[in-house]
Amino acid sequence: MKPKVAVIMGSESDRPVVEEALPYLEYFGIEADVRVMSAHRTPDAVQQFASQARADGYGAIIACAGMAAHLPGVIAAYTSLPVIGVPLAGSDLQGVDALYAIVQMPAGVPVATMAIGKAGVRNAAIFAAQILALSHPEVAQKLETFKQNKCRLPK
Repeated sequence: MKPKVAVIMGSESDRPVVEEALPYLEYFGIEADVRVMSAHRTPDAVQQFASQARADGYGAIIACAGMAAHLPGVIAAYTSLPVIGVPLAGSDLQGVDALYAIVQMPAGVPVATMAIGKAGVRNAAIFAAQILALSHPEVAQKLETFKQNKCRLPK
């Protein structure tokens, strides 16, 4: 079965930044299911998705959010899958507010937290590949090639 991750964003306006992950996931041979869900506007949909994610074949979830950035933590509360949080600039604080929200998860609700913005989204894709490489040798091989290219996508 092909490795698969969910890439969730809190708002459609986040898409230009979030899509920075897609070439990396494609390179590693990881199927990406990109969705818009909000911890504030569609909490029932977030709960339903997160609760079913493992059964639906996902190996990790990348959750991107700005401002209060509750999305990664809410997802982590409802799944045992690894959740990778990416803070996005959504206010005058340029993502620092989101960074603080994501990095301060209470004990028992872990969220791996990446850098703010595009670099964070790209690193989230690479980190998801590292997680999935533990059980997918083909992803592990792509990671080796990626690292040999000094962390750049081969042309």
